[in-house]
Amino acid sequence: MVEKHADKQQADGPRAGSKPRGRPRSFDRATALEKALQIFWERGYEATSVSDLTRAMGIGPPSLYAAFGDKRSLFAEVLVEYGRTHGSVAGRALEAETTARAGFERMLREVATAFTEPGHPHGCLVIHAATNCTNSEVEESLRAQRNANVADFERRIRADIAAGHLPPDADARVLARHVAAVFQGMSQQARDGASAEELEQVAQLAMRAWPSAPAGARTESVPG
Repeated sequence: MVEKHADKQQADGPRAGSKPRGRPRSFDRATALEKALQIFWERGYEATSVSDLTRAMGIGPPSLYAAFGDKRSLFAEVLVEYGRTHGSVAGRALEAETTARAGFERMLREVATAFTEPGHPHGCLVIHAATNCTNSEVEESLRAQRNANVADFERRIRADIAAGHLPPDADARVLARHVAAVFQGMSQQARDGASAEELEQVAQLAMRAWPSAPAGARTESVPG
């Protein structure tokens, strides 16, 4: 009720005879988007209401709709922002190494830390947001994003097979699914309270399933 009254005063302008309060604070869109990201990350898409979002973002529903559209449009923008910021760890780790095996080992080790960092919800937003999602468009969007990641993993592995970094009979599709399954499992384990050290041990164990490099092939080691 107070919020609606305040919004009305802003829309109608200051009352006659009232003292000016100075320039109103401008709307910080980036800050509001980050707050929405944190809520979706913590609760998932389905369990996050518009009221949850406006409360966290410090704005009224009309301002949310004017700046971001509806809840689904806001979530789509959140996914882009997450991929650019918090969720960029995996991609950076892969790009930092010259072979698929070293890249995936580094990725799993680094997300073990990222998934358990204080200051934000644990695990991966893209994975957690799909929990109990009943919006078919959102569910399909999240599934498509996860499958695109698996396809990228497979392409990276196939390139290493062609370059001789992995044996010619290595199954790129299965290895890509293996990495994705470990990644997703680590995300859920982080939400269930697993520590970074425990997840790093999972990552090390997971890499033992990889085939050995052919004799004479150049390999890269991931720094400890």
